Amino acid sequence: MIVTATEFKSNLGKYLDMAATQDVYITKNGKNIARLTSPSSNKLAVLDELVGIASQSADIDEDTVRKERLARQ
Repeated sequence: MIVTATEFKSNLGKYLDMAATQDVYITKNGKNIARLTSPSSNKLAVLDELVGIASQSADIDEDTVRKERLARQ
């Protein structure tokens, strides 16, 4: 879920409840400024999903890694 900072401030309780089941991305002026996530989410499972995304090439950049990750979803 993506929400503006103003909307987040106005409905804090709603988004705190929502964060228990999904990540809430908070934007300001169209840019992501924060992510509200559940502390009980399995961070190791997320890390396992990232293993093997980056190639062994030394000249790989962040955009290439991001595109490869999104392609796997």
